[in-house]
Amino acid sequence: MNRLKLFGEKIRKLRIERGLSQEKLAFLSGLHRTYLGAIERGERNVSFKNIEKIAKTLKVSLEELFRNI
Repeated sequence: MNRLKLFGEKIRKLRIERGLSQEKLAFLSGLHRTYLGAIERGERNVSFKNIEKIAKTLKVSLEELFRNI
């Protein structure tokens, strides 16, 4: 499995664990819901700036976000 797909699955797992919908996570992180969906499916390359926004919103460190990827 490619790393974008693994990263997207990690985002989805953390989002669900925190009880957030894609729409809510997108709103809180300042991203568009369809963009977030594409990230979760491993279809979009993500900028570091947006990775930081997602990590902050999910309240995880970058280290935790990339662990086992």
